Amino acid sequence: MTKSVENRLHLKSKLYRFQLKGEISISDHINNYTKFLVDLINFDVVIEDEDKVLILLSSLPNDGYGTFVHTLINGRTSLSYSEVTATLINYELRKKDKECSTSDTSAEVMTARESNPNRKREN
Repeated sequence: MTKSVENRLHLKSKLYRFQLKGEISISDHINNYTKFLVDLINFDVVIEDEDKVLILLSSLPNDGYGTFVHTLINGRTSLSYSEVTATLINYELRKKDKECSTSDTSAEVMTARESNPNRKREN
């Protein structure tokens, strides 16, 4: 891509409209976001660390990340991009672990109910 004003503005526009969509993982989302940042660096565009964080957090849907984002921002004097990306990845891992343990527990309960010999059968 040539370093024209048009191309630079196009990249900036894509960055500012960047949103997490579909079933993409947060890791892939962060990787895609980082690619935009690298492209802009290649155009000699400087984006402050705090702005990188704000754009990334704004790209997340409110229904899945709203409380997390508010908790992350509140009471801070500063946030670094690397800190936020690591925290987001850890948050996603904890959510997946919780979902797995919930589904495992449900399966164990169903198995225990089906194999209980003292349970009365309903006719």
